Amino acid sequence: MVAKDSWNWEDIRARARHAIIGAKKNVEDPGIFHKIALFPLLAWIGLGADGVSSSSYGPSEAFVALGDYTYLAVFLGLGTVLTVFIISYAYSRIIEHFPSGGGGYIVANHTIGERAGVVSGSALLIDYMLTITVSIAACAEAIFSFLPYSFQPYKLMVACLLILILIEMNLRGVKESVTILAPIFLVFIGAHALLLGYGILAHAPQIAPVAIGIQEGLSRDIAAIGFIGVLAIFLRAYSLGGGTYTGIEAVANGMQIMREPRVKTGKRTMLYMAVSLAVLSSGLLACYLLWNVRPVPGQTLNAVLANSIFGGWPLGGLIALIIIFSEAALLFVAAQTGFIDGPRVMANMAIDSWLPRSFALLSERLTMTNGILLMGGSALFVMIFTRGSVLILVTMYAINVFLTFSISEFGMSRFFYRNRATEKDWKRHIPIHLIGLVLCSTILAITLFEKLGQGGWLTLMLTSALVGLCFLIHGHYQRVTKGLRKLDSLLEVIPATGVKNTNPVNPHKMTAVQLVTGFHGFGVNTFYSVLKNFPGVYENFIFVSIAVVDSGTFKGTAELKALSESTRNSLIRYVDLAREMGFASDYRMDIGTDVVETAVPLCKNIAQEFPNSTFFTGQIVFRHENPFQKILHNETAFAIQRRLQYSGITTVIMPVRAEK
Repeated sequence: MVAKDSWNWEDIRARARHAIIGAKKNVEDPGIFHKIALFPLLAWIGLGADGVSSSSYGPSEAFVALGDYTYLAVFLGLGTVLTVFIISYAYSRIIEHFPSGGGGYIVANHTIGERAGVVSGSALLIDYMLTITVSIAACAEAIFSFLPYSFQPYKLMVACLLILILIEMNLRGVKESVTILAPIFLVFIGAHALLLGYGILAHAPQIAPVAIGIQEGLSRDIAAIGFIGVLAIFLRAYSLGGGTYTGIEAVANGMQIMREPRVKTGKRTMLYMAVSLAVLSSGLLACYLLWNVRPVPGQTLNAVLANSIFGGWPLGGLIALIIIFSEAALLFVAAQTGFIDGPRVMANMAIDSWLPRSFALLSERLTMTNGILLMGGSALFVMIFTRGSVLILVTMYAINVFLTFSISEFGMSRFFYRNRATEKDWKRHIPIHLIGLVLCSTILAITLFEKLGQGGWLTLMLTSALVGLCFLIHGHYQRVTKGLRKLDSLLEVIPATGVKNTNPVNPHKMTAVQLVTGFHGFGVNTFYSVLKNFPGVYENFIFVSIAVVDSGTFKGTAELKALSESTRNSLIRYVDLAREMGFASDYRMDIGTDVVETAVPLCKNIAQEFPNSTFFTGQIVFRHENPFQKILHNETAFAIQRRLQYSGITTVIMPVRAEK
């Protein structure tokens, strides 16, 4: 009865998981990479939407910052186009030289040093969390622009609900979520082509008078406040519109999900995004100026513009509504970038031991579930803390974006200079990166100066806290690794009996089944502990290992094949060790993304094959246990033990001390 109830519960849980996130994907499917990779159009939607959507709040922020000097919008438009293409060109070079992805974290790590990499990576993580928050907050603001003002109190609730929906969608997989959102992106492009095309053409006759007004205004203000004064007003507006450029780095960070040829796909995606962002941003600034748009409480500047342009049309209100709702929907799509790139940066940092290693693991849907949940949860917290204020969130967002941009531009300048002997085009590339460095650091400095008290302090606090936590985690892993290396000395003094047992294993004899992760001192120490604590009990040794596919190895069929071969070779070395010690021995292995879910069925099959068997696994133990250690070191051994013992299989955990 118990077994039946248990089976029913497991069946119910499996069905619920299938309904929410979909069926399990086969990691050994030769075509799996092609099936989940994005071709340029989908990559433009999934990653480029973040950059394109910034036109919904970046240009309006810059235009409002001009105050009475709106004629400078023309120069803002030109500066925006130039900046977009400079940053995009720089990141295209990053794609060429770092095709495995990782963006600012990998660039800083390889061109400057690991400390700079941690700062850049931490800034990126906060950035992607804010990508979700600011995109959803701006989405809610756009939606509520067309609702009665009395509905404003419900805006925060709707924003939080949208984040929860995105979390569920991304747990199903990147390509699945992007495909669902593709029509929204295409509607946005079409609607804004109509908005900008008609907005500029309808006022074409006024372009000449506006040009005269620009010349007169510039001459008047230079005479009144001087060239430096006018330049200061322009630079302030240019910097406060820095949100326009957020998201450009997303393509370089998400190269892992690009379809082969990866570099070509990435560069084409970057081109699509750069052109669309430049046209949208400069076109909106031109329309603000031509239509003399001014802020209206409770409405976005783009909503005011749409109403002004189409207000006199028979169905003008409906057209304006479609345009702004497509903008809101695109912002919802743009939040997707935070769920695509954020967990990947976390995985890269986890592989390098700056974050808990569990963030590098993949789910059965081949998604980084831990990273998705953390990014979504953090976005919800910040959304509630800031009460969905787009002004505060964009400020927080822009600071970390331009911190990462500045570090990357400096790193690439340093890279080309140090490798000038091998990089034949270094003289052509360095000026672009240096110009990008000046632009990005200027925007960063002015934004910090202007907005430190309006959300800037929170960004600095969160980023600094994350950097400190990364160093704390890294230090712990280094101490544990140093302690475990002492066990590797066992590999140098392995005793031999002189008589190697070549007999096949006998399924009816007493069998010790040891779960191992690789041939090293940890596993050998566990093997000797079994011999010491159970002398003369076992005649067979079966070694079991799971080739764990994480984000570091899930890059291509060659990497998966190498992982399987490495796991098999380690098991053969354990078998040779046991046979040298006089035991009959063999191995079993499987490949999967979750150790527990893959190991338990394999162990159950082994238990049926060897009915007189006991299962052993090792677990790191510390002198003083604390929750911090449990987060950093998985509880795999205990999870396997619970599952096997519930099935009536004897499982023993052998403690291994991590000397510190």
